[in-house]
Amino acid sequence: MTDPRVTDPRLGLVVTHRRYVPYAHAHYGGSLVDGAYTLGLFGDVATEVAIRTDGDEGLLAGYSEVSFLAAVQAGDVLEASCEVVRVGRRSRELRCWADVVTRADPSRSASAAQVLDPPLRVVEAVATLVVPGGPA
Repeated sequence: MTDPRVTDPRLGLVVTHRRYVPYAHAHYGGSLVDGAYTLGLFGDVATEVAIRTDGDEGLLAGYSEVSFLAAVQAGDVLEASCEVVRVGRRSRELRCWADVVTRADPSRSASAAQVLDPPLRVVEAVATLVVPGGPA
């Protein structure tokens, strides 16, 4: 039996990916990108979390909360992160967030962009990651 006072070393693990949002993903007027794009990034980050914590890609089973806080636009560079906040026998609860760290600035020129300081938080979510069980 494990000592409940011992903290699981997987708790607090944070994994972050950065990705440029191509103009081909603009789905709405104003070069807006649908919210599913960011949720897909969370799936990629959660896969790395599962590999790092359990040696398996696991499966992002669902979201218990999702908040879209600001628009994602083509030409953004998104930073998507997940933190392990709870560890069960076969599940991991993840706190996920995505920030725009750079944004296109077509008012200056067709290829102009700027670094956002501070970054713009665009999505927050709570996700459940499921991993294969250990030996019976």
